[in-house]
Amino acid sequence: LEQELEELLTQAVVDIDSLPLEEQVNRLKSDLHTARQEAANNLDASLRAQAEMANFRRRTDEDRINNARYSNSRLIGNVLPVLEELELAITHTEAGAENNISSNEQLLEGIKLIQRKLTSVLESEGVAAIEAVGLMFNPLEHEAVGTEETTKVEAGYVTQILRPGFRLHDRIIRPAQVMVAMSLKDT
Repeated sequence: LEQELEELLTQAVVDIDSLPLEEQVNRLKSDLHTARQEAANNLDASLRAQAEMANFRRRTDEDRINNARYSNSRLIGNVLPVLEELELAITHTEAGAENNISSNEQLLEGIKLIQRKLTSVLESEGVAAIEAVGLMFNPLEHEAVGTEETTKVEAGYVTQILRPGFRLHDRIIRPAQVMVAMSLKDT
């Protein structure tokens, strides 16, 4: 294609040189007009492409902002019944206290129910507790808060969880704070 264009240009130059001066001027004016039209068309296409790209960026920014703003709406919808049950437990405990019924048992049952419900909601969203006790200390999942001397568990193994850790699907969202066993010191 480039070779054909070069051949045509060389022929055009030869042809123009062989033409009378008035025809050369008319031909050059025609070529100039065509080139200007082509440049205007290219400029218009470029401006349209730029405007389309700006609109695309704006739309994707708006979508990203909306996705971030509403991404947790499903989780919130699942947590709202837990909040309602918590309010219900409070109401029942207050009513039991007014009627001299043992409110501790009712409160404990209500709290256990809410805990089960909230655990179920979190599990349905992909949240899982990190296992630790009796397992080898893993710095990717566990945060060692301290060590304790023991003969019950091998050194380097977790003996207790001080604060549970959680994983969301395959990502650690909070490591478990743990105590790690160490060998007894010889005295």
